[in-house]
Amino acid sequence: YITNNLRSMSDEVEKAQAAQAGGDTIFGKIIRKEIPANIIFEDDTCMAFHDVAPQAPVHFLVIPKKPIESLNKAEDADTPIMGHLLNVARKCADEQKLEEGYRVVINNGKHGAQSVYHLHIHVLGGRQLSWPPG
Repeated sequence: YITNNLRSMSDEVEKAQAAQAGGDTIFGKIIRKEIPANIIFEDDTCMAFHDVAPQAPVHFLVIPKKPIESLNKAEDADTPIMGHLLNVARKCADEQKLEEGYRVVINNGKHGAQSVYHLHIHVLGGRQLSWPPG
């Protein structure tokens, strides 16, 4: 599990190095229901679904339906959306029974290992997570 997990993390960094901002993303296709996803929450503002390459027993993403490229591209006008995303992350973590705790991560840019240029929050839990990350 650990070797496979490290390989997945390395692959994610490689994807981030090659990723380009702009254009349609896999998350846009999930929002439009062109690609299936294991959706655990959806409203007019955002969507939450399980990650297809989980890095913990519970690993889901929360994404805005508005196409915000990355955290550093969010604007002051996006403040209500940003707060809503975190609130949805909290509610979904409760529904996923993460009573012992969880980690909330936003990868931003190449050095932050962002591989999809549509803002997304990772919520990971279901086991003891280590520190420091990455």
